[in-house]
Amino acid sequence: MSLVRLQIKGISYSQTQNGAYALILNEIEGDRKLPIVIGAFEAQSIAIALEKEIKPPRPLTHDLFKNFADRFEIVIKQVIIHKLVDGVFYSSIICERDKIEEILDARTSDAIALALRFNAPIFTYKTILDKAGIFLKFSSKDKDKEGDDSIVVDEILQEGETVEIDSGSTPAYKELTLEELHQELEKAVANEDYEKAAKLRDEISKRK
Repeated sequence: MSLVRLQIKGISYSQTQNGAYALILNEIEGDRKLPIVIGAFEAQSIAIALEKEIKPPRPLTHDLFKNFADRFEIVIKQVIIHKLVDGVFYSSIICERDKIEEILDARTSDAIALALRFNAPIFTYKTILDKAGIFLKFSSKDKDKEGDDSIVVDEILQEGETVEIDSGSTPAYKELTLEELHQELEKAVANEDYEKAAKLRDEISKRK
């Protein structure tokens, strides 16, 4: 089976399901997206790895794993989303130590959070992308915004539930200036409120 390389397109949160986030993966040589519903902690960890401006005062779980792996010279070579059963994605982490490769089973959200920290490529099989890949719909107002790559998703069906994704600005943050947003971001990170930090990061990204 042929492998397809993926990259992270973005993370959006649900306004209807508390703590539900959608991670959108994009095939590098194509237009299909692979949406995966993940939990709040994993979403925050992935968002922090993507956003270099966010520096947690203490290591998160995935950062601790990275430090542990570095200390014992373990390298993650790649992550493969290898199976989709009843709406649940299964992944493998391919790692190496002393030139010996090992394959570890992992939740997809954890595997991707670690792949980011190791700069490891993310793959899936073409058969999975054919089955679960979608072409996301963009609203007309988003098409008119130059440089706005916000993802507008009508519905994502995952594990039998509908998740509505919000791509707009959080009302509380719309009135803040860019400088004020950065100040709030620093406060959120200092208080280890990474969910708030992730939303602030999204708002800052929309302004750039």
